[in-house]
Amino acid sequence: MREARINIETVTFQKGDPAYKAYAEGRCQGMTSDKSQLIARRSTLPNPSEHILMDVTMSKEPLGPVTRNNDSAWFDVVKWTTYSLIAAEELGIARVNVEQMKQSDNPTIRRFLGVEGSLGEGLGLTNDFTVRIIKHVGNYEEIYERNLGEKSQFKLPRGQNDLWTRGGLLYSQNRCLDGNLCY
Repeated sequence: MREARINIETVTFQKGDPAYKAYAEGRCQGMTSDKSQLIARRSTLPNPSEHILMDVTMSKEPLGPVTRNNDSAWFDVVKWTTYSLIAAEELGIARVNVEQMKQSDNPTIRRFLGVEGSLGEGLGLTNDFTVRIIKHVGNYEEIYERNLGEKSQFKLPRGQNDLWTRGGLLYSQNRCLDGNLCY
């Protein structure tokens, strides 16, 4: 705000609920947080359309799944699930075509879907774990659109949550646990 030469009085809270309560009661004129939280919290306000979500990005904090420390097996499963959701989108694999994509001649797609190789074994999963994930929830794009994007009540553009090939920041790891290329 100093850079924009806007004078503000900052009010801080230890927890989110009291902060949003203060905003809803008019004791604060604005809130800052990540856009997904702001848009979700806006939907709980008495008149959501009266509150504007600004286009400006004031800070960039990566959000993602977390696991309990000292559970490396579970951490690996969660990490590779996330990578797989992004990779499926990169590879053009979605809920509607995952079964058809298993017939692909592309060795990368075949390894990714567990038709060839042993991608899941190093994680203690079945080799078709990516197929099972995609069948249940879709790829990253499908999840985003359903929960935050155009197919949701929020209509939040992907922006930085898009693939790197479309100007976003997302890309998938493509090395297996043993350091070799997985897919």
